[in-house]
Amino acid sequence: MLSYSTYSEAGGVGKTTTAANLAVAHARAGLKPLVVPLDPQEGNLSRLFGVDKDRSKDVDHLARHMINRPKGDFEDLIVTAEHGVDVIAEHNQLADLGDWLRREQDQAAAVGDAFNIHAALLSTLADAGVRDEYDVLICDPPATEGPHLHNAINATRSLVIPVEPSAKGQAAVEGLEQLVSGLEDTLEIDVGVLAAVPVGVKGTNDQKRILNEIPYSTPEIFGDRTSLMEGSWAQQCSAFTYIRDHRDRRRDYEVETLAQYDRLARYLEAQAGIEAPNPPEPGAIEEVA
Repeated sequence: MLSYSTYSEAGGVGKTTTAANLAVAHARAGLKPLVVPLDPQEGNLSRLFGVDKDRSKDVDHLARHMINRPKGDFEDLIVTAEHGVDVIAEHNQLADLGDWLRREQDQAAAVGDAFNIHAALLSTLADAGVRDEYDVLICDPPATEGPHLHNAINATRSLVIPVEPSAKGQAAVEGLEQLVSGLEDTLEIDVGVLAAVPVGVKGTNDQKRILNEIPYSTPEIFGDRTSLMEGSWAQQCSAFTYIRDHRDRRRDYEVETLAQYDRLARYLEAQAGIEAPNPPEPGAIEEVA
């Protein structure tokens, strides 16, 4: 199974759009991806895919399952988005996850049991048989360090890092190494970086210098695609569907962006020894009957 979290310490670098478009790229090739977004904010991956569910307090959601207090079956949390991508829709009470996990740990300790607050997601996914059911697991945690990030990394053990080609982005990459080292000690696991994904690149000399100093593999470098990504958010869909269904004409550089997501997905799959059964020609746009 290929599993990774999209993460960057710097906000606004396309972390969620990277997760969403890679999930579609995996699905386009015949693989079965599950996306687990962990951001309680409204502008999140569930919103991008248009699969937001009821966020009232009396409904079941992932945080309940992570503290062993579900209101239903795990399968009922899953919503199928475009191209057959399965998503566990976010819920506002993910904002309370840290407090809930610590309370559950205290209650377990009071009766002599153990509860690992960093492994709650890993245990939930294992109990649900996710590794047997899916080919790809993608977690999209918030940018801030905390229980959401810790659980995502513990569940996936690998990172895909969107990088802004700026001094801010460079500092975020440098800080990431310290974060990963600390998490490896805390969680007692090994964390790998599958790829860095530079986004918004305009080709300036300063950006070229920063790109050359990224200490991770950069199989694809994405240019500035603000219009494409903003359009995707407005229409609540991936870049693949936006270009196919909502652009008045095909722009070669945007189709090349789709090809980059396809190629990046193949690269990540190869890192896990997975061969997609039906990979399309990179950037090919299927027509809807």
